[in-house]
Amino acid sequence: MLTWAQFAGLVAAFAWAVLVGFLAYVLIKLARVLDQTTKLLASVEERTAPLLDEMATTVARTNDQLDRVDLITRNVQSVTDNVTGLTGLVTSAVGRPIVRVAAFGYGLRRAIGGGRRAEVQPRVRGEIKAERRGRRKDAA
Repeated sequence: MLTWAQFAGLVAAFAWAVLVGFLAYVLIKLARVLDQTTKLLASVEERTAPLLDEMATTVARTNDQLDRVDLITRNVQSVTDNVTGLTGLVTSAVGRPIVRVAAFGYGLRRAIGGGRRAEVQPRVRGEIKAERRGRRKDAA
């Protein structure tokens, strides 16, 4: 028969064997998880490398287009400045003589019509007053 010490040793050996079996199972599962993780990371790396290359190409093309837009903007600014200068030139070349001709014409009209105006204005005022008086008499 077994003594208590022998029985305790047998129970301890059995518990130790169960513990070693459980740890072996856990290690096997952990190895599978690590293997799947390694495969997943390799797959992600294979997929992202072309995407990053494509994105770098897209950014480079976008920068080229922005450079072209900047050049166009500078050219439009230059054209705008030229049109502004041309407008000022035309205004000074044509506008000043036209103003002078208009001022001359106004002065000429005043000089010619000044005498007639002095004669016509009192006569027109008198006619307007007479017409108003006539309306008042008709209304009363």
